[in-house]
Amino acid sequence: MRSRTPDRLCAEAVELARQAAVDTVGAASVGAHLGVTAEADRVVTHTFACEDAAYRGWHWAVTVARAPRAKNVTLDEVALLPGNEAVLAPQWVPWSERLRPGDLGPGDLLPTGADDVRLEPGWSGEDEPAPNSALAETADEDVVVSDPDVQPVPARAEIGAVAEELGLGRARVLSRLGLHAAAERWESAYGPQTPMAQSAPASCTTCGFLVPIGGSLGQAFGVCGNEFGPADGQVVSLAYGCGAHSEAAVLPAPPVPSELILDETVVEPLQIHPDRTSGSVEPDAPAEELGHA
Repeated sequence: MRSRTPDRLCAEAVELARQAAVDTVGAASVGAHLGVTAEADRVVTHTFACEDAAYRGWHWAVTVARAPRAKNVTLDEVALLPGNEAVLAPQWVPWSERLRPGDLGPGDLLPTGADDVRLEPGWSGEDEPAPNSALAETADEDVVVSDPDVQPVPARAEIGAVAEELGLGRARVLSRLGLHAAAERWESAYGPQTPMAQSAPASCTTCGFLVPIGGSLGQAFGVCGNEFGPADGQVVSLAYGCGAHSEAAVLPAPPVPSELILDETVVEPLQIHPDRTSGSVEPDAPAEELGHA
């Protein structure tokens, strides 16, 4: 247990502790003596202010000690410790918790833990038939059937080949939690509550650009195949929609103006103002005097 009263000889070794701090970091970084703390019997820590501008609120801690019945005080360690007003780095967070969507770049590897709740065991790799199936009741050799119309049942089912053909030959598949998490992400990005879907003329269910996907998620999602749509190549909810819907209403064409009609059958006489007095030609001059320029 830590002693309440610091050892007298260790507490008086202030200069020894200061010199140890100065030898470690230099005199410019060691400030005034702040206090003494008893760590244990005959073990004391001297605290000095840190004058380094980069470590505001920190202090130097120099621990000294002495052996039982000894009068010589010896140095234990010198450390820079943070105070109540020290600027500290945020608490370290494991990389698996810091990772965000889009952080993975070319050449990066993202290992998946064996206990990842988003995955569950897939095909076990066993070629043995189920214990309660008809195949389990047969012998290892082929069954001899006298009826030519009845196909013989093999003694051992080639489950591995069938699973590989169906795309099920994977060690792990998405769990129910993983499916729900993926559906929530896709729904938030391209779902019916987005502003684009709220103003769309129709949903993706009736859009010809929707590419269906398989599995249970195919009942609620598909892939957009419209290069002019905002979600081209993305997984979209069937309730999503945008203005690039294949059945969107066609905008009416602007009206075509009628052709210009020129009426050449009517002659409009040009009236000359009677008060006109300027010019080289009199208003009542004969027409033959007008000439042509």
